[in-house]
Amino acid sequence: MSMDFRAFLGAFVILAVPLTAAAQTEPIIVEAESASIGSAYSVGATEGATYVTIVNDSPGFGPPATADGALTYSVTFPAAGNYDLYARFRVGPGGGSDDSFYVGNGFGNKVGTGEWVLLNQVDGGGFTAPADTVRNGGPATTNVFKWFRITGFAGPATWTVPAGNLTQTFSAGGRETGNFIDKFAFGRQGSWYTVNNLDTGSAATGTPPPPPPPPYTPPGPPIATGKSKYLGSAHSPAQTPNFAAYWNQVTPENGGKWASVEGTRDVMNWTQADAAYQMARTNGFKFKWHVLFWGNQQPEWLQNLPPAEQLEEIREWLAAIAERYPDLEQIEVVNEPLHDPPLAVNTPPGQSCGGCGNYYEALGGAGATGWDWIITAFTLAREYFPNAKLMLNDYSIVNDRNATETYVGIIKLLKARRLIDHVGIQGHAFSTTEAAPMPNLRANLDYLASKTWLPIYVTELDIDGNDDPVQLAGYQKIFPVFWEHPAVRGITLWGYRPGHWRTAQGAWLTYENGAERPAMQWLQRYVQNHRAEVSFQWFSVPKKAAEGTVVGTATATDADPGTAFSQWQTEYSSAGGIFAIDPDTGRITVSDAAALRAVRKGTPLLLSVSVWDGYQRSNPNLVLILVR
Repeated sequence: MSMDFRAFLGAFVILAVPLTAAAQTEPIIVEAESASIGSAYSVGATEGATYVTIVNDSPGFGPPATADGALTYSVTFPAAGNYDLYARFRVGPGGGSDDSFYVGNGFGNKVGTGEWVLLNQVDGGGFTAPADTVRNGGPATTNVFKWFRITGFAGPATWTVPAGNLTQTFSAGGRETGNFIDKFAFGRQGSWYTVNNLDTGSAATGTPPPPPPPPYTPPGPPIATGKSKYLGSAHSPAQTPNFAAYWNQVTPENGGKWASVEGTRDVMNWTQADAAYQMARTNGFKFKWHVLFWGNQQPEWLQNLPPAEQLEEIREWLAAIAERYPDLEQIEVVNEPLHDPPLAVNTPPGQSCGGCGNYYEALGGAGATGWDWIITAFTLAREYFPNAKLMLNDYSIVNDRNATETYVGIIKLLKARRLIDHVGIQGHAFSTTEAAPMPNLRANLDYLASKTWLPIYVTELDIDGNDDPVQLAGYQKIFPVFWEHPAVRGITLWGYRPGHWRTAQGAWLTYENGAERPAMQWLQRYVQNHRAEVSFQWFSVPKKAAEGTVVGTATATDADPGTAFSQWQTEYSSAGGIFAIDPDTGRITVSDAAALRAVRKGTPLLLSVSVWDGYQRSNPNLVLILVR
């Protein structure tokens, strides 16, 4: 068959064009300083980067309300399609006080709209090594410029550029002064970029993440079934799948916050709160309301009302909850009183305080006690919810003795008025970084328990780790400290699936398809574990036995099949160092023959022995050794 050469060449070109276009994966780089920089920002240079940072924290830590407070860019894309968003920034030495900024929720000029996405808690995560593929999560921390994948962490799942409209407006905004923004990048969705690709604008050469393990559906029942304390989770649409197979306590993550329910005055949206409540009631789980009063996620319309009118609205808010949910078991009355009270601070007139509520004075302000507003809040809660257990809640309490003591002082004020029943400590990952065995946290937890004599609940536990071994080690270090403490009556995880508020830090426990990470597998085995029991035994030993003489072997039983005992140890000995116990086998031998010969015949010597079953240490039991 013959073919015209020009027709052949035309067919080749038609085939080649899509292949060439498909190979164009170079990222589109947007330098932060290329925006029109208003007086709210400054431009600086350090570590080879030119960056933009907000001069002062944004008013009320809210998103840009004016053009001066925003960074607006015109971005021209080479082709239509779907893109992912990345950013290169540096979180300063303030850590959690330098780690947030805003991007628009999609393309367009977002100034003066509510269409902003907050990027917060980004002090952990991101990548710096040139060969590293920039995925969600990452090992980078603070005081270094790092690339961070925003898509998959916050904002749109896809940034879509339509054909015929290749130039798009992209909006960003500062929030905290210590955050230095160097640049943004848009990369082709489906391509994976290394740090070097994003630094140099070169085509994608990164490695896609490994596929998840095979799908898994947990059979249930909940992990803590039959235990004396509950193990629950925050509930939201993202956290709903398989919920009842793992958890036996429910807290609405955002659905019980005032702005979620009544973002528009007198228009109530109970959808997410109802879903959490029904999850609890359908399955017989305990339900905890989160939260009545807070300095965040409060209705914007409430901020500038006169105090008397704010108090009227507060009463309406409590009455509405009490009417809809008359049988609440637990209520977080005030959230984060030490860190985020409902008070507008340094907010210019007419600007948002970022959902702070600003009803601090309506509740009595500091008053004579310094905490009158909290006392009023609990007094109102007791009035509207007389049968519920009322709780105070805050973060970074037991990792800081000063915070612990301040917290105890507030609790004592409430306890003297019979207004508080439970103590809440959040337990977020940024407050549990102390090295094992966490002596300071343990001491502060003991202090909180001994000074309040109230049940303690860990209300918002999350443990980071994008790498499975890191997260597993974190759970093994942190979870038992709380779970085994006698004053802790329950633990609530602040989510367990992707969509978790610390997804970028790897705090999720299961994949989207239900497959379990190693930390989740360990958590189930640990909570369901039956503690081993060391048997009471007695042996005898000749008074003149030589060193190394075997006296006997300690034994233990365990209700869990296949338990391998290890780490046998002596907790107490009336014999001093006469005997030694082999940590692997439990075999007891004579280790000091001279000291044994000094003991009178017929003397009983006592050892108190314990063993490790892989998850918990047993209670000690006695081994009696008679000298003959």
